[in-house]
Amino acid sequence: MRVPLSWLAEYVELPTRATPESVQEALVKVGLEEEDIHRVELSGPIVVGQVLEFVDEPQKNGKVIRWCQVRVAPEGTVAADGGEAVHGIVCGAHNFEPGDKVVVTLPGSVLPGPFPIAARKTYGHVSDGMIASARELGIGDDHDGILTLKTLGLDPEIGTDALTLLGLDDTAIEINVTPDRGYAFSMRGVAREYAHSTGARFSDPAARDVPTSLTGVDVRVDDLAPIRGKVGCSVFVTRVVTGVDAEAPTPPWMAARLRLAGIRSLSILVDITNYVMLELGQPIHGYDRDALTGGIVVRRAHAGETLTTLDNVERALQNEDLLITDESGPIGLAGVMGGDSTEMNTSTSNVLIEAANFDPVSIARTARRHKLPSEASKRFERGVDPHVAAAAADRVVELMVKLAGGSASSEGSWIDTTVAATPISLPTGFAASLIGVNYTDAEERGALTEIGCTLENAENGLLVTPPTWRPDLTGKADLVEEIARIVGYDRIPSVLPVAPPGHGLTPAQAARRAVAGALASAGSTEVLAYPFVTADSNALFGSAIDEPTPAITLANAMDAGRAQLRTSLLPGLLEIAHRNLSRGLTDQSLSEIGVVFRPSPGVQYGSATLPSGTERPSEGALAALDDGIPPQPRYVAVLELGNAIAKQPGQQPVAVGVADVLARVAQIGLAVGVHIDVVQGAHKALHPGRTAELRIGDVPIGFAGELLPDIAAEHDLPRVVAVAELNLDAVLDAAPEVVPTHTILTQPAATQDLSLVVSSYVAAADVREAVRTGAGGLLEDIRLVDDYRGSGVDDEQKSLTFALRFRASDRTLTAAEASEAKLAGAERAGELFGATIRD
Repeated sequence: MRVPLSWLAEYVELPTRATPESVQEALVKVGLEEEDIHRVELSGPIVVGQVLEFVDEPQKNGKVIRWCQVRVAPEGTVAADGGEAVHGIVCGAHNFEPGDKVVVTLPGSVLPGPFPIAARKTYGHVSDGMIASARELGIGDDHDGILTLKTLGLDPEIGTDALTLLGLDDTAIEINVTPDRGYAFSMRGVAREYAHSTGARFSDPAARDVPTSLTGVDVRVDDLAPIRGKVGCSVFVTRVVTGVDAEAPTPPWMAARLRLAGIRSLSILVDITNYVMLELGQPIHGYDRDALTGGIVVRRAHAGETLTTLDNVERALQNEDLLITDESGPIGLAGVMGGDSTEMNTSTSNVLIEAANFDPVSIARTARRHKLPSEASKRFERGVDPHVAAAAADRVVELMVKLAGGSASSEGSWIDTTVAATPISLPTGFAASLIGVNYTDAEERGALTEIGCTLENAENGLLVTPPTWRPDLTGKADLVEEIARIVGYDRIPSVLPVAPPGHGLTPAQAARRAVAGALASAGSTEVLAYPFVTADSNALFGSAIDEPTPAITLANAMDAGRAQLRTSLLPGLLEIAHRNLSRGLTDQSLSEIGVVFRPSPGVQYGSATLPSGTERPSEGALAALDDGIPPQPRYVAVLELGNAIAKQPGQQPVAVGVADVLARVAQIGLAVGVHIDVVQGAHKALHPGRTAELRIGDVPIGFAGELLPDIAAEHDLPRVVAVAELNLDAVLDAAPEVVPTHTILTQPAATQDLSLVVSSYVAAADVREAVRTGAGGLLEDIRLVDDYRGSGVDDEQKSLTFALRFRASDRTLTAAEASEAKLAGAERAGELFGATIRD
């Protein structure tokens, strides 16, 4: 919400030296967030001038310029720039005559751009300033001709400051209005909040006498399909203004305020309705009275109906859409946008004004259904004061009479079916128990009265009736929040909570943090990707083989191209890697821990009926909601690309590969005390021969490998991208409650190598496990250091070399003992896989 300060000052007393920053500071104290400050980008001597005479001078390029003599200061005085009272100015426009008063930007002034003005030689003359157009001043779109003040109905004195005259010296603050504070989407609401913060005197612009006996306009509310049992329209006020001049100029002060508030000036009739909406928070719609056919009916849409809205888009209507109709059919989407068939235009002479109150849920659904957000819907869906409609309509009538030359008619209508708000019980002491501040009874009463509540004494406290402009106040906790806000947040003490003994992270939480910490310690950057992906991404990474992958498709996806919930973390990591690479980060190590969505084949999810929200759902309803949620296991994924070791003096770069992600996998296992086996695997997205299946025992828990080059190229990534993904829940299920520690032995170790020749189809991991079990307890560590295939080894065989480390806890091993254990391991591998020791 943008708030011009001159406008705000009409309804609340601002200090003489109030600045935008001080006004924002006051509003922050009552919970309105500051966003920005908007100022007109004009400065310097910009004055009213009068064209005395001009000479048309044709140029060689076919253009005709005017050499003008313009008086910019009263005769006998000095101009605002210190120069002569009459300036010679070159102008290319032709829409003015001698005697016309114009806006002159004198040397030293600066226009938006920035565009500094100085005396400069052009077309054979020294142009001592510039005659400005509306567009150059930032108050309109007209750039074909200069702004003549008579078109605005103005006849000021020569030399008058044009910035003040046109309202261009104002400043607007911008505040963020939360969804529960819809009343602050108006000058009326913001002025009231400023008064709450500072104690300044507030004048309610809605406090006006309005006619109550209105007839002559037939209006009927016929809502046959209410939402949540609520009728879509509770208030509908109409007024009529006759004989308006639709081509009358919008006053500069109004156009300037609208512009600072973020709304473009369109025409006097439309500008007035927008002005009153910003002033009082009540959206207003005006109809060309002569274009209406018969009476007005507020109803839901019928099947097959369409409406062309003011943005010239024909919209197919649905049964839930609330419409404004006449005998010709739909003429407006209620609370969202009017129809073009009855819009006010330059030929309009009689106006029907509509000020209504619509159900917030109905309006919000219509606006989202048609992807048609508007200033009106933004206010209605947050709740509009139902008692301000008549005052807003009367204010529009007043302005149309005053500014557009119309006449107020006695015709109109007034429908009001609102019911009084239900009082809220506020027990004595409840505010103190909730906030931790001992508010006095006077403070509580004063705060609630100040925001407009009506108070009644009750047996154990107060009965509080919220004001009509605060539909967000529905319970006693809401009232306490208002007390804390108005009395002052600075009264609330800062007390750090003390965790009760015996509580803290659950074992699963601690284990997940240990995994994240281990990856971060290894140099991996933890990231968080969006869970919405394309169907192709799920099909590629959701399953290791080519088979249909069950996935959850969203019914209300924000992006139709990413309408599925992820079944893998890798699509998100690839997108983040691509974004980082585009920004020059060529070496990356990324990791993510997050949930994936793994629906069971053939199960329909999300079909349970949502509870109303007005009371706690039953156990059966909660169970049905739980059954409608797909399984969401927690996964961990890593991605490596670029160089594992950067180039440096004496060191060539070492590119990442599958070994790097397997090292990350090993670190994950070590962090939680689980041994993760690595065996040859296959995945449709990974390179054959460089893909590993990850297991705990005989249970597959994930995979690791290098992306296929084609897939890496599709994501604009380097040829080698190493990835791994594990089911972290499965890893933690297999983890011990306490991560085991290993005693550091002080006895010296004995190291030996063992080279075994086996069939090329035997997995190295199986051979290693056979050697480990055969060697017995003296074997402390075994690592595969070579996989040789070539000369000296048969074609269908390979030579596997293992580095063995032996150690005893109580003595120094002899070479014979180490050799005996090594041969025992070789013998076991021979029994299981036919392995022989390579000579």
